[in-house]
Amino acid sequence: MNDYLLLMHDDAVFAAEAQSEPAWTRYLDSLRRSGRFDGGSAIGSGACHRRSDPPAPLSASLTGYLRVQAESPEEAKRFLAGNPVYEAGGSVEIRELPRD
Repeated sequence: MNDYLLLMHDDAVFAAEAQSEPAWTRYLDSLRRSGRFDGGSAIGSGACHRRSDPPAPLSASLTGYLRVQAESPEEAKRFLAGNPVYEAGGSVEIRELPRD
């Protein structure tokens, strides 16, 4: 089993739907029932730092993340169904967390 992050972006076509509390409650309940949900959170403001030279710009479009477990990236895609950002026409990145 592999760990994946679902990274929500702030680019939903239907912003009100992407932020709907009832939709998020239903979605998070379904993730919990799957037994493959390992938490998540909204992402607040922050800063990018670098020892020398100017840092890269902050990724301002990221608004939240979810951590799930799946056998493959294709299986992780099933967690997009019902995601309020995805369903509202927004972007959700799926990134594997490799075991190094």
